[in-house]
Amino acid sequence: MNRQLTINCKGHLLDLSTPIVMGIINMTPDSFYGASRVAADAVLRRVEQFLEEGASIIDVGGMSSRPGAEIISIQEEERRVLPVIEQIKNTFPKACLSIDTVHSVVAKKAIQAGASIINDISAGSIDANMFRTVAELGNVPYILMHIQGLPKTMQQNPVYKDVTLEVLDFLIGRLGMLRALEVKDVIIDPGFGFGKTIDQNYALLKRLNVFSVMEAPILVGISRKSMIYKLLDITPEEALTATAALHWKALDGGASILRVHDVKAAVEVVRLWQKMQEV
Repeated sequence: MNRQLTINCKGHLLDLSTPIVMGIINMTPDSFYGASRVAADAVLRRVEQFLEEGASIIDVGGMSSRPGAEIISIQEEERRVLPVIEQIKNTFPKACLSIDTVHSVVAKKAIQAGASIINDISAGSIDANMFRTVAELGNVPYILMHIQGLPKTMQQNPVYKDVTLEVLDFLIGRLGMLRALEVKDVIIDPGFGFGKTIDQNYALLKRLNVFSVMEAPILVGISRKSMIYKLLDITPEEALTATAALHWKALDGGASILRVHDVKAAVEVVRLWQKMQEV
């Protein structure tokens, strides 16, 4: 299979022949992992840290998507993220930024402000204009994620006959819609923790290599999530070691991008994993 090995971030080609790391910047008051929330006056320090530690992408989000979270207004999301994106881009002009949003209006304004990638947890299901907006923007990579339901209700009773095949079928269908609109760079995300039980999350991770049939880069976001800390009966703050272990499994399954809270640890996992492929 010929998986795509580069994505175009406003003229800068990101090389995915070796897995890369995306660092999370949460401009939210209510994300599940408290240490990931960044005060406005600390954003540049956090971004600088992530870049020095080896992050290839900085993912900026203004809305928590933890279980039970509400969809915030466009106006509030813009207030949280647009000035931050402009500030980061002015200070670190070569940084590749992604905007984590379900709103097409926010996505478009964020790209205009300096972001290069759109990261949509809803796969266009919340905002019917999202796919068209991505296409109209031209050459903007789009992260296509699976979710069952909405953040507010997604964990109440997620049901699948075969979680891996159902997520795969969903993503193939949505990818077809994007290809019909001539969207070139699509990254797929199985959506760990988004409308899945603990067992369903591990079933997805165990069979992650199935998604390679789509010939698109695979993003995995499992950092410090409940599939880890609830299983181990620990807190998100105590879940770094276990996160690193599952990152290795994700890389074995074909992940090209790790979306993480802890860039240094993830980059080290990638380096060790890569060495094992070379010897």
